[in-house]
Amino acid sequence: MRIRRETLAKALVVAFVFNLVVMGAGAYLAYEQSPQRPAEVVGPDGDVLATNDDIAAGKAVFQQNSLMNHGSILGNGAYFGSDYTADALDRLTTNMREYVARERYGASSYDALDESEQAAVNDVVERQLSAGEFGKTLELTPAEAYAYGEVREAYVERYNGGDREAGIPANFVSTPEDARRFADFALWTAMFSSIDRPGTAHSYTNDWPYAPGAGNDAPVSALTWSVVAMVLLVGGGGLGIWLYSAVELPEPDAAGVDVPDPADVTLTPSQFAAARFVPVAAVLFLAQTLLGGLMAHYYIERGGFYGLANALGIDALSALPFALTKAWHIDLAILWIATLWLGIGLFLPPLLTGREPANQKRYVHVLLGALFVVVVGGLLGIWLGAQGYIEGALWWILGNEGLEYLEVGRLWQVGLLVGFALWTALVARGFKPLLKRESRFGLAHMIIYAGGSIGLLFAASMFYTPQTTMVVTEFWRWWVVHMWVEGAFEFFVVAVVAVALVAMNLLSRRSAEKAVMLEALLVMGAGVIGVSHHYWWIGLPDYWVPIGSVFSTLEFVPLVFILFEAIGEYRAMRDAGESFPYTLPFMFIVASGVWNFVGAGVLGFFINLPLVNYYEHGTFLTVGHAHASMFGAFGFLALGLAVYVLQFTTKRGKWDGTNLRRAFWLWNIGLAWMVFVGDVPVGFLQLETVFTGNYDAARSLAFYSRDFVQTLFWARLPGDVLLILGTALFSYDVLKKRFVRRDPTAASSDGTVISRRIFDESAGAESDDD
Repeated sequence: MRIRRETLAKALVVAFVFNLVVMGAGAYLAYEQSPQRPAEVVGPDGDVLATNDDIAAGKAVFQQNSLMNHGSILGNGAYFGSDYTADALDRLTTNMREYVARERYGASSYDALDESEQAAVNDVVERQLSAGEFGKTLELTPAEAYAYGEVREAYVERYNGGDREAGIPANFVSTPEDARRFADFALWTAMFSSIDRPGTAHSYTNDWPYAPGAGNDAPVSALTWSVVAMVLLVGGGGLGIWLYSAVELPEPDAAGVDVPDPADVTLTPSQFAAARFVPVAAVLFLAQTLLGGLMAHYYIERGGFYGLANALGIDALSALPFALTKAWHIDLAILWIATLWLGIGLFLPPLLTGREPANQKRYVHVLLGALFVVVVGGLLGIWLGAQGYIEGALWWILGNEGLEYLEVGRLWQVGLLVGFALWTALVARGFKPLLKRESRFGLAHMIIYAGGSIGLLFAASMFYTPQTTMVVTEFWRWWVVHMWVEGAFEFFVVAVVAVALVAMNLLSRRSAEKAVMLEALLVMGAGVIGVSHHYWWIGLPDYWVPIGSVFSTLEFVPLVFILFEAIGEYRAMRDAGESFPYTLPFMFIVASGVWNFVGAGVLGFFINLPLVNYYEHGTFLTVGHAHASMFGAFGFLALGLAVYVLQFTTKRGKWDGTNLRRAFWLWNIGLAWMVFVGDVPVGFLQLETVFTGNYDAARSLAFYSRDFVQTLFWARLPGDVLLILGTALFSYDVLKKRFVRRDPTAASSDGTVISRRIFDESAGAESDDD
């Protein structure tokens, strides 16, 4: 059976509409069925403990002070500090037990009771935490009201007074009142994580976090759908293999193919302008890895850096707290990868068309200048906002929104959105000669669709404000984060690699178009709705568990094929022998496929099984998955594209890939070391701690202070060092190659050796849909 390109295009449209309907309905239900903040939280005597405005103000404090980059809420955020939901729930449980023990038995403490009395107290506390109803008023029992006040004061002491052992400087939250508001916000999430959703036997968060003392245990649905996910993996894999074989995609073949040498290809002025994105990305990348090394050491020495800060009399904890380094580290990771992708997207059109629109170089420089303004303004805004230098409503507009992956203020987010739109327009402008000749599902169209979808999905970050409830905020935040990674990014990866293969003369344009559509169909069929595995524990209904289980499992299938393609590309490179000029970029493409399979595939599938995710959510197993998939998959591809660009822009006879090859191996060894010596072992220890205690214990300072855990943090150090060395070597080599750069050459009227082949193929019969 043969499947035509037109058939794949129609299936892609159907999948897109299906995803739009499902996720659109999900957005509507997120507003309708998520727990709403009560107008008032009152004690047994009717005294108002907190209001809706207090809880909303607490969310603003949480975001403005970048607390999501110190700890986490509902399991999402940083893992350096506590999970505030689990911490508040554990504190509620502990203080309620003390109150009931004193009131019922006259005991001096809960620990003074015998086992039968403790069991009776536990039963009372568990029943009280599970009861209650979210409406206009949330009424607390005497025990809950007492515990509520104790948690508030504990948060004032920790987040306003400071706790250096926990890595929290004094005045981290600037006033005691703000700390109380933050406590109101954390307590609200703790209460809806324990109060049963009406008409069900589980809480609004499907009984997450695991807290036996509060009555929270893994729901039956987590076990059921984990089993179903395993069955679907086998079935989905078989279906994917059938579809992949039915399309009959030829493997890249370099044997006997005339692969154009980079120095023989005419370059336009706009391509040299696009190449300037590479050194900018190198600087951002180096800064990101240095911050990553600092963050990793903060888990060992929470108040300094190898004793240097104390020796120099610097209060590193206040000047550069973990929350700030984490925010910058994540944003820089996104920015340097995006910068390289923007650059390659602008470099490719003249390569394939042999043409350059008027003033394209000027517009590329405008985009680069806009990128500089947004990067500097956004990073500076994060520091000014988190340090309290931006007052009033402007803190989240000019400063920091304080949400993981979306830390920069709204103004800078709008700037990024405008930048994506400008980039898409410039790419379309460059591809115009090819767009006129090919069908709507042609290769140039696919590049524009893939790149444009990145900006389109980013628009979801505009759908909430600091006053929006956390559940709805998380719904939209994951639209951006997950659908970028599992949807638009994967689509863009396949599209760009296909264009690179065509430019290298390893794959025909028609075959590349079919491959891109197939991968887009597989990604669209699983990756978009697969975002729902992030909705299991954040306060959305439990029907997301089966939906997320099914589609998160199917996300694994396209990753297998991406790896399969990478291996095929490697064989083509190997068969080409020493005459093949693109060996080094190919190494990065293959590494990207391998790490995509390992990080997003193997580790991602494991932690996204509902039963595993219930206990694992927000542990270092997620950190290992994130590093392997983000840097391993998308980072290596971006770096490979950078090397590809550098080969074209370097003078004939001056190309030397020695340093880049060394950096390649430093990165691969360092990443493997960091993930499998540091992150994953710590994650499994946390998983064991959750099983034997509760979730809060696995995220506590006591856990991180264990001797063996500290040993693992030290053992990770060589991996961090290798990654930093690789990045420093890469940055040095990029700078060095600026001094051996080719000069722009006059464009030929008949295009380039690559564009002539592309247009010759376009002149073929459109009905020949191979």
